[in-house]
Amino acid sequence: MEHAQCLIIGAGPAGLSAAIYTARAGVGTLVLGCDPKVAGDYDIDNYFGFPETITGKELIERGAAQARRFGASLRCERVLGAHYGDAGGFTVKTDKNEYAADSIVIAAGVARVRPGITNIADYEGKGVSYCVSCDGFFYRGKTVAVLGEGDYAANQALELTTFTQKVTIYTQGKAPSMSGEFAERLAQAGIAVRQETLKTLSGEPALTTAHTNDGQDVPLDGIFVAMGQASALDFAKTLGLPLRGAFIDADHDQKTGVPGIFAAGDCVGRFLQISVAVGEGAKAGKSAISYLKETGKVGKAEKS
Repeated sequence: MEHAQCLIIGAGPAGLSAAIYTARAGVGTLVLGCDPKVAGDYDIDNYFGFPETITGKELIERGAAQARRFGASLRCERVLGAHYGDAGGFTVKTDKNEYAADSIVIAAGVARVRPGITNIADYEGKGVSYCVSCDGFFYRGKTVAVLGEGDYAANQALELTTFTQKVTIYTQGKAPSMSGEFAERLAQAGIAVRQETLKTLSGEPALTTAHTNDGQDVPLDGIFVAMGQASALDFAKTLGLPLRGAFIDADHDQKTGVPGIFAAGDCVGRFLQISVAVGEGAKAGKSAISYLKETGKVGKAEKS
């Protein structure tokens, strides 16, 4: 079984940032994960140090190259489970291999529950978004929909009113489950909650219309999907990590409360921005280095 001093679950901004710190410190670092959502067709205008627009794909490629330069190993493998090892440490199983690890950084982001729109992938970055803080600015005064039935969707819809008053929530056929407080705030903001299901999208080169399951055509400039939960939740439950709702509860140093396990990025449920994920990843990497030094595990062979 291959061994890593620090195994990082997730190859997004948080995971790669952690890998840069651990690998640069001489810690044997393995990053498991395939292209994150941000590596898609997204333009980034608000990342520090880039006066010109950079694509998400290019930013991730640069981060990955930097981590590799310091000696980190990056592999496109999907993690299926993480457990405590029989002889201490941890065991991580993927769709291809099984690994032993002295420490783990969970940076797996947030799982997006697909809303049942057949061609939604065709419009991601072209009218479909998963982050109001990231993309709400681009929909000033435009007509938008939020997909979801709970408080998360309600909160996203209310945040959108900073940019536009033309906001409608579609529950995709589910019964609304917003709390009374959120339901009242939606009513006060004039945001309708509809139970129709958006089934397909159309428009060229970007979204212009959504088509419902009962044959209606809904003019839309944008859709914000708010039906997700932390993708790291299963790992957290298996490992007994403290949770905060659907997110991993990590302290200021990204420690989870279980020695040797750290978490960073969207899965800890703070401000969902690339810059924040990078900073949290750096702190998680630093904390992992300190843990390995304190437990005398730095310097072990990379195979076992």
